[in-house]
Formats: sequence, structure tokens, C-alpha cells
Amino acid sequence: MVPHTLFGTSTPLPLLVILLGPTGSGKTALSLLLAQRFGGEVLSCDSVAVYRGMEIGTAKPSAAERSAVPHHLLDLVDPDGTMTAGHWARAAREAAEAVAARGRLPIVSGGTGLYLRALTEGLAPLPPRCPALRARLAASAASKPPGYLHRILKRVDAPSAARIHPNDTPKLSRAIEVAMVGPAPISAAGRSPLEGFRLLRIGLNPPRPSLYQRLNERAAHMFASGLLEETRTLQRRYGADTPALQSLGYREAAAVLAGQLSEQAAIAAAQQGHRNYSKRQLTWFRREPSVHWFQGFGHDPEIAAGAIALVESMQATPPVPGTGDPAS
Repeated sequence: MVPHTLFGTSTPLPLLVILLGPTGSGKTALSLLLAQRFGGEVLSCDSVAVYRGMEIGTAKPSAAERSAVPHHLLDLVDPDGTMTAGHWARAAREAAEAVAARGRLPIVSGGTGLYLRALTEGLAPLPPRCPALRARLAASAASKPPGYLHRILKRVDAPSAARIHPNDTPKLSRAIEVAMVGPAPISAAGRSPLEGFRLLRIGLNPPRPSLYQRLNERAAHMFASGLLEETRTLQRRYGADTPALQSLGYREAAAVLAGQLSEQAAIAAAQQGHRNYSKRQLTWFRREPSVHWFQGFGHDPEIAAGAIALVESMQATPPVPGTGDPAS
């Protein structure tokens, strides 16, 4: 990307800050600090925080935090509604453009890697879902030996099979579905990268023992703060089988309500789930280009100072015409 040229003058593209990292790494704290320092607004990049009424299990910014700094892309749909990475990316691009048009700094903050990639790189236009084929694939996966869907995908779309984990049934099914009913497999479809912004990616990677301790405390705090009651209320309103309620934390709470787990066992399962999720997030985010990584939490003073310096540097040194976007 290069600066716009108007009547012979160069106008640098607006800056878009992206805070990424595992759950519990302090992205919210850092996003608030940067927003207050630079006149910014926060765009939440969280695939569960988009659902209304799901508060405790998502660790959404508090009412006070939302009052202090404008937040976007929270509470977009009810838990029984539909929200895909494509839907979110379109809303995020519109929000970022609106924030920048007001002369403010858009700050994307969150840990859903697929949503972030949909925003920055775009998603290929895909055919609608085919419930009948999806049901047949699910039945086959249940009755066949492990790895059955992955072997099918290797035959119909080898590049996608190479990047999708053999145990990730939803992604395998969707890739097979697209290859069979669409004009082209996912790996061959085109994308539409984000334009009109300079990107500054800031990554948080706290020491693993400290992160795990914080995640354990967070999971226990969610249950102590009323996660069981929140889950019960959501089940009554939207149904226990609502897919959104299968997300981390809520599914363990649902198991307690169903008499399948004790509360202590559910807390332990949620703690393990959060730790495992943080590992997957880091694996995903390490593939992101041009990330400025900090080895600590977002609320650490030294890391906050380093992030501030990066933003100040980007604001002070816009790209030279013809050199492209140094941060993307």
C-alpha cells in the first residue's frame, strides 16, 4: 500500500494497530492504554464476544472500560444467531474505516486468529453450506477410522489438507464441502486483502508459567462470578444445544448443570481448556507477518512503554511514496 496522492501532495494512509496474543495476555489493558494515549477506539476481535448476553465467560471489557473508550464489534448477535469470519471481517472493515474517518486511531484487539486473517487478508468467496453433504460427512467420520476426513481432503484439496489438522473435523468438513460443491477448492480461491491502512502488529507473549497461572485464576474467577447462572439463563432463552454455548467455559458450565461434572472438575477442565487454547493461539499468531513481539503482559509498564513508542514511531514516519507498507 502507498500513500494517496491529491493535487500532487502525498497523504499517508491512516494507521491501524493490531494487538494479538493468547487469551489472558493483557490485550485489553494495552488496548485501553493505547486508545486513551492516542485518541483511539477498540475493535474487538473475539469470536465469542460477538454474542449478546455472554459476559462472564468471554471476559468482555467492563462497562467502565467501555465508557472510557469506545468499543466496537461486541454484542453483534444473539447466541442463536449466525456470525462467521466473513460477517465479522466486513463489519470490522466498516468500523475501522469509520474510526479513521473521524480522525481517531482504530485498534484491533483480540485472540481469534481466523477473524484477524479475514480482516487483513480477506476470505475467499465460498459457496453456501450444504447441510445434506455436511450430515453425510459427519456420519462417515463417526463410523470410519480416525483420519478418514483428512484422507478425503487430501484427494480433493491437498493444499488445504496440508494446513488443516487431521482432528479438526469442522474445518475438514467445510473444506471437503467447498471442494465438492464449489467452483474451486478453498486453496485455489482468491482473496481481497485489506486496503487503505498501514498496519502495525503488536504481539504479546508472556512467560508460559505466568500465563498459565493467570488463566487458571481467570477460569476459577468466572465460576465464582456466576458463570453457572449465566449459562443456565442462556440455555433457557436460546436452548442448551445452541452452538455458541459450546464455547470454552460455557460447555464446562453446561456439564455441571447437566450433572455430568462437579463444579471443581468443571473448573479444572476449563483451566486446561484455556491453557490448550493459548497454545493454539500462539501457534497461529506466529504465522502472522511483521509482528513486533513483546515477552510479557500488556499491563507491564515496560511493554506498555514499548508499544507506545512503536505507535509514535509509525505516526511520525509515514511511508515514502512507492515503498509500500512497512508494517504489513
